[in-house]
Amino acid sequence: MPPFHPRLADLPREVAVFPLSGALLLPQGRLPLNIFEPRYLAMTMDSLANGRMFGMVQADARAPKGPTGPGLYRIGCLGRLSSFSETEDGRLLITLTGLLRFRIAEELPLAPGGYRRIRADYGEFAADLVVPEAGEETPPAVDRAELLGALRPYFRARGIEANWDAVEQTADDMLVTTLSMVCPFDVPEKQALLEAPDCGERARMLVALMRMGAAANASPPDGRPS
Repeated sequence: MPPFHPRLADLPREVAVFPLSGALLLPQGRLPLNIFEPRYLAMTMDSLANGRMFGMVQADARAPKGPTGPGLYRIGCLGRLSSFSETEDGRLLITLTGLLRFRIAEELPLAPGGYRRIRADYGEFAADLVVPEAGEETPPAVDRAELLGALRPYFRARGIEANWDAVEQTADDMLVTTLSMVCPFDVPEKQALLEAPDCGERARMLVALMRMGAAANASPPDGRPS
């Protein structure tokens, strides 16, 4: 079990959010962030003083802009500041560890520091907090051979280097989480991975996205097979 494992009832209902398209946080995932804008510096410092948690969301290009900024996707992920350091030029280098997803029930007025806040509804994502005990056997949710079979050509087509020994040693669920977060998918694709109901469905979606990405990069610009 992770060292920090909150109960659903202990989580904040009013949450600061960092809208950052293309940056995906998933439960149990670890997202490094370089914080330099004044409003997000204020958000990070406020979060450190109040439970060390804030949410990650993506802007939704289809949603109308509101009084606090661009429209947001309605589902994001709450994270906890698990590491923190300050640079000489005033930036904050942090790692956010994913806890569970939330649905935006309501957007609140901007905080005094200028960052956005929401009222979070965690109800439909309570299962994100369930972590198997060490040694507990669970039915496999991921077809690992299929996942790795899609990963190798995708990385090759995108020119991405990988430590394959580390890949082979990573547990199925963490491998799916890490790949979903680091692969350079488009914003709607990242959002679809976030909203997948469970690890098995996320893995199947990930395989489909990697296969499409590998095929697209294998074809010349005019679309004729190479």
